[in-house]
Amino acid sequence: MRKVLVVDDESSIVTLLKYNLEDAGFEVITANDGLEGLKRTIEERPDVIVLDWMLPHMDGMEVCKELRLKKIQTPIIMLTAKDEEFDKVLGLELGADDYMTKPFSPREVTARVKAMIRRSGISSGPSTSEKSTEETYTFGPLQIYPERFEVLLNDEQIEFTPKEFELLVYLIENKNRVLTRDQLLSAVWNYDFAGDTRIVDVHVSHLREKIEENSRKPIFIKTIRGLGYKFEEPKF
Repeated sequence: MRKVLVVDDESSIVTLLKYNLEDAGFEVITANDGLEGLKRTIEERPDVIVLDWMLPHMDGMEVCKELRLKKIQTPIIMLTAKDEEFDKVLGLELGADDYMTKPFSPREVTARVKAMIRRSGISSGPSTSEKSTEETYTFGPLQIYPERFEVLLNDEQIEFTPKEFELLVYLIENKNRVLTRDQLLSAVWNYDFAGDTRIVDVHVSHLREKIEENSRKPIFIKTIRGLGYKFEEPKF
């Protein structure tokens, strides 16, 4: 049974989400403030976190930032009553994977939790025989295993959030093809983010920091000025 942590200081929202997520087959644990949410994440290691922005003691952004600093890459769906583009981008810059504004449908939250688990590759993992036949992308020192949600650079595993990984795989699947920011938004963030193209820029920047030897002079993910981005296969 997959485990979901709901962190919100509004008891009515916690009760509503807990009921709907449990009805969908999830184990649900809860916290009512940021510090408790951080503690429960470290202790319980949930599969997905539904995290409110405005929380007592430590707000959602600080919780998100602290988890990423601790190299905990658990998928995070941020909840907030705010709807400014800056808020969305800031949340994603700090490591959130998805974003929903209140009021929201509990069914939609459940659907996004399911999608997040599916995209993050949370599973028991393929058997040895499956690993030998699964699709692998290799570009010099960079190896990507989509089925295992795994990236190796110079034989060292690199940590990615689910959205970063999904974006990387999509760019690779369309290598040598120029993809506009709007195309990437539609493919990777297929709801809520229409027109928020800076979100793509933020995630591309994160990818470059992780896979490029020099993020200022990328050899894999190229910027096509005025258009978007392209993944190129460099010659080694």
